[in-house]
Amino acid sequence: MASGFFFICLLHSLSAITCGALIMFYLREISAIGHGSETASKILGSTPHDQLLIQISDSFAGMLLFVIGFLLFMVAFVKDRDFQAFFAKGCILLHLSMALWRLYFERRVEDLARDWPRQLVGDLCLSLSWVFYLVYSWREKYD
Repeated sequence: MASGFFFICLLHSLSAITCGALIMFYLREISAIGHGSETASKILGSTPHDQLLIQISDSFAGMLLFVIGFLLFMVAFVKDRDFQAFFAKGCILLHLSMALWRLYFERRVEDLARDWPRQLVGDLCLSLSWVFYLVYSWREKYD
């Protein structure tokens, strides 16, 4: 089952590293693709000071996502089954927390209101990948 953990970690790592790099270096383009050009211009700020603060904040968020991707890459090589199960449960909790955040808070932001359902489905799918890993590992453990 370690190969399943390795594969899931690598996929999540690749996704996090790619998204983090795109957020750090191509924020305007990614915002326009994800939200549409009109909404992207609204969420990127209206004054130069606001734009600078938002750009710095988003760059740090992208850098954090990039670092998380590298941490996931390193965790992929851990062979301890107990740690893998613990880590998978933590990832499920993290993705479900993000889904709840989108459900209760992000949908109230008028400019992001049309995007939250798609992002909610993405969070739930990422969470399900870890759930499937746990179910498969339990099946393997108790058979």
